[in-house]
Formats: sequence, C-alpha cells, structure tokens
Amino acid sequence: MKKPFLYTFSLALLSLMFLSFNKNRDNLVGSWKITKVEPKTAVSQTAKNDILSHGSLTFTDDGFVRGRILQDINNGTFALTKKGKSLVIKEDTGTPYNCQSIITEDELVLGTKQMTVTLTKI
Repeated sequence: MKKPFLYTFSLALLSLMFLSFNKNRDNLVGSWKITKVEPKTAVSQTAKNDILSHGSLTFTDDGFVRGRILQDINNGTFALTKKGKSLVIKEDTGTPYNCQSIITEDELVLGTKQMTVTLTKI
C-alpha cells in the first residue's frame, strides 16, 4: 500500500520541481538590455560606459545566447542550475562564465567576481 503512495508523491514532487525550473527559464528567454553596472574590481569608466551603451543578451528557448557584455557572444549556450539561481553562459570559444542570477519577468541580475550587471527585458 505504501509503494503506490510513494510513487505518486515522488512523481508530484518531480513535476513541481520541473515546473519551477521552466518558469525561470521561460522568464529568461528573450532580449535584455544592460541598464546598470556595479563593478567589484577596478573597471575603467570607458569600459563601464561601453557595457552600458552596447551591453545586451538574447536567450532562446533552445538554450542559445548571443549578445555583448565585455565582448561579443555570437553562438553561446546557457544553462540554469541551482533552481535558477545560477546561470552558466558558455561562449562559442568554450569559455564558461558562472553567474549568480536573480530572474524576474522584467529584470535579470547577474553577479560575477568582477561585477554585477542588471538587465531589463526589451
């Protein structure tokens, strides 16, 4: 009698986890413009201005990302981990960037060791 209950409970729990993961991913898909840069290390004003004026990211539902933060990302991929609190962007050159992430419907905050950037959905 306990096995059917355990099976049903496990299936319900997995479904709930999957739905919460998809919600973060669904909120992430689309185009984002960098609106705020908070350096944690020394960054020139020129670099900060470049990030603010040219910085943007576009995430697709099939796991690809393109855009620019410090440099162009033309054919990158992304993955959400830790229930959407960590975003890994892997450039087309293979370099992975791990970011702490806060994702809402219209704002994305990415934190690294060098800086925290805030993006607004466009």
